[in-house]
Amino acid sequence: MASKSSQPSDPDAGLRRVSHRELAARIAARKAELGNPELPRNAGARRTPSKRALLAAIDKAGGKW
Repeated sequence: MASKSSQPSDPDAGLRRVSHRELAARIAARKAELGNPELPRNAGARRTPSKRALLAAIDKAGGKW
């Protein structure tokens, strides 16, 4: 049962909706502005054994992760 004292509110009120295409364009522009920085890869020091096995299987199959 809904509360009689609180008004229903839109959880997205005040937020601006952005399409995936627009977001991708903004990210690309920001990367270009920053000189397309290459981010370091995760060293993987805290990976679980199952994650290590999965990545090894991907590598063995010729995939890049």
